[in-house]
Amino acid sequence: MAIFHCSIKIISRGKGQSAVAAAAYRAGELIQNEYDGITHDYTRKGGVAHTEILLPRYAPREYETRAVLWNAVEQIEKAKNSQLAREIELALPAELTLEWNIFLVREYVTRCFVSAGMCADICVHDKKDGNPHAHVMLTMRPFMPSGEWGNRQKKEYILDKRGEKIYDPMKRQYKCRSIPSIDWNEQTKAEEWRAGWAEAVNACLEQQELPERIDHRSYERQGIEQVPTVHMGVAATQMERKGIATERGNTNREIAVTNKQLRQLRARLNHLKDWLKDADAPAAPPTLIGVIQSILDGGGQSDRYTRIPEKTAERVFLFLRVNNISTLPGLRKKVYEMQNQLDDLRGSVKYIERRLTTLDEHIRQGDVYLKHRELYAEYQRLGPRKQPKFYEEHRAELMLFEAAKRYLDAHLNGHELPLDTWKKEREKLAAEGGEFSREYAALKEQVLDVESVQWTAERIMREMKQPQKDKRERAQGLLEATPHN
Repeated sequence: MAIFHCSIKIISRGKGQSAVAAAAYRAGELIQNEYDGITHDYTRKGGVAHTEILLPRYAPREYETRAVLWNAVEQIEKAKNSQLAREIELALPAELTLEWNIFLVREYVTRCFVSAGMCADICVHDKKDGNPHAHVMLTMRPFMPSGEWGNRQKKEYILDKRGEKIYDPMKRQYKCRSIPSIDWNEQTKAEEWRAGWAEAVNACLEQQELPERIDHRSYERQGIEQVPTVHMGVAATQMERKGIATERGNTNREIAVTNKQLRQLRARLNHLKDWLKDADAPAAPPTLIGVIQSILDGGGQSDRYTRIPEKTAERVFLFLRVNNISTLPGLRKKVYEMQNQLDDLRGSVKYIERRLTTLDEHIRQGDVYLKHRELYAEYQRLGPRKQPKFYEEHRAELMLFEAAKRYLDAHLNGHELPLDTWKKEREKLAAEGGEFSREYAALKEQVLDVESVQWTAERIMREMKQPQKDKRERAQGLLEATPHN
C-alpha cells in the first residue's frame, strides 16, 4: 500500500561525503571526481529503473550530464566542510506503474525545486520487491542570469545608531553579518516540501482512481486515533522473519489488532455520516473544459475566477479543444507524452553531435596522413646517414604524419583508410542533425507553452475547489469547537 516517506538530508564534505560519489552510486554509473581524483564505479549496481537531470532556467545545458554537473559543484564549493547537495528520498506508491511514478516524481521536483532555481538529479530505484523509491539530489546554490553560480549568502555591514559602519580593531575590519540570498535552508521549507509530496502523490492516486491516500503529518496532527507501532530493529526483524516471536513483534501484533478495531469503528461512523448527508450530496464536479467554457461565457466571472485573465482562458481552451482534452488528467498525460518525445529528440541530437565530433577527428587525421604520406615514404627510402638531416628539415610534417598514423592504427585495427566513407557519413549526419536540432528547438518551445497551459489549468481548478475547501475547513472548525462529553 502507499506509504508516506520523504526524508531530507545534506551531503557534506565535512562528513567525509562527496556529491560525485553520491550521484554515481544512486545512478549506477562510473564518474571520476575531479576534486580529489577518485573514480567511483557503481556500474554493477542493480535496481536503477530511471535517471534524469532537470535544470532551472539559467543553468548551462551541459549540466544535463551528471558527471559535469556534480564535478562543477565540487569545484565551486571550496571549503573543507562545504555543504555539497541536498538529498530528498521519496517512497513511491507501489500501486502505480513505473511510468506514472516517474511522471509523479518529475512533476513534484519541477514544481517544488527546479522552479525555485535548483538543479535536480533524479534516480528511481525499483528492485521489484514492493519498495520503489526515488533519490533526488539538489544543488545548494542558485544560478545568475549569466549562467554562473550565485552566492548562497551576502555580507551586510553592521551600522551604529548614526548609520555608520562599525570598525572591529581586533579583526582589523568592519563588522558585518551574513544574510542568506535564498530561503532553501529555512526550517519551514521541509514542512512545505513534505506537504507538497503528499499532495502530489494523492493527486496522482486520484487520477488513477485508486482509493489509497497518504499524509505527511503524524497521527496526532491528523487527529487520527491510531496507535503507532514500535521500531523493531535489525535483530528483532531477522528473528521474526525466521519465525521466532519477539517481545517487540508481539507488541506490534497487539497494536495491529487494536488499530483494526479502531478502523472498523471509524468506518461505521463514516458510513453513518454519509447516510445522513446523502440527501444533500453535491453534484459531480465539472470538467476542466466545462469550467473554462463557463469563464469565457461570463458565467464563471465570480469572485473565484476574477484572477484568471480572459485571454489566458482562451489560450487554454483552444489547446484543449485542438487536442481533444476535457479533463486535467488528460492534460497531464499530454504534457507527459510531449516531454518524453522531447527527451527522445534530445538523445538523438546528442548522439549525432558526439558522432560528428568523432568523425571530424577521423577525417582530420586521415587528411594529415594522406598529405604527408609520400614525404614519409621518401624519408624511409633514405639511408641511415641521410635520414637525420632529412628529418630535421621536415620535422613538423613528419611528426604530424607519425601522430596521424598512430591515431589511425588505433582506430582502424588493420583495415584500410575509409576516408570517403567517413566524409559521406558526416555529410549525412550533419543534415540529419540539423533537422533534429530544428525539430528539437520547435518542440521545446511547444513543451514550454504546454507546461504553461498546464500550470494555468491547475490554477483554474484550484480556484474552483477553494470555496469547497474553505467550506469544509469552516465546518471542521465548528466541529472541533463543539464540546464533547
